[in-house]
Amino acid sequence: MSSSRLIGVGVGPGDPELVTVKGVNALRAADVVVVPVMDTGERGRAEATVLHYVPEEKVVRVVFALNERSDRGRREAAWDAAGERVAQLLGTHGAVAFATIGDPNVYSTFTYLAQTIGELVPGTVVETVPGITAMQDLAARSGAVLTEGTEPLTLVPVTAGAAVLKDALAGPGTVVAYKFGRQAGEVAEALRETGRLDDAVWGSALGLPEESVRPAAELDGSPLPYLSTLIAPARRDGGRGGKL
Repeated sequence: MSSSRLIGVGVGPGDPELVTVKGVNALRAADVVVVPVMDTGERGRAEATVLHYVPEEKVVRVVFALNERSDRGRREAAWDAAGERVAQLLGTHGAVAFATIGDPNVYSTFTYLAQTIGELVPGTVVETVPGITAMQDLAARSGAVLTEGTEPLTLVPVTAGAAVLKDALAGPGTVVAYKFGRQAGEVAEALRETGRLDDAVWGSALGLPEESVRPAAELDGSPLPYLSTLIAPARRDGGRGGKL
């Protein structure tokens, strides 16, 4: 049985100042820090953020088929290969951190890695350090209030289909949509049909030089960055404290 530790560390949506103190300490305390990269090799947000806090020689780049949805075989093969590489690292190091954008328990690649490691290296202790999510950062940058009083909050990945988003928008409370960039036109139409367009806001590359935070009313159907985030605030007409 392994006595190693695998720690999923949420490093936020891109702004290095939004990594928590606990996250920074976990990255620095780990023997190595694994960062996910696409097979095209470019530096991702997680890696760029991590390099603000740990030396490059401590970082290990592991290829994942990120954003792969159509080719299940390719996706599974990438997960298996990544798991094997991390298992090797766990065999020679006591603590391996895996840096993921956002939070490791919210639509994160870390979930699949942890499952794979559980099978490959039984007994590995798996821990997570929470991170600030894109919806929190977008709310702060745009001034959108996520919830008040008894309002529900619904988080939808638009990769599940625009119909799922439309159903959520027809309900109560605030709706947050992740990964909607490739279906921006359908998202704009869903907002119009449900009367949720005027107060909605979207953002991408939050905290980075190419950051964009715009009213959803400006969506014209053109494709946006894949990791775009949308907030459609709850309908509020009861004044201060109206939802208590």
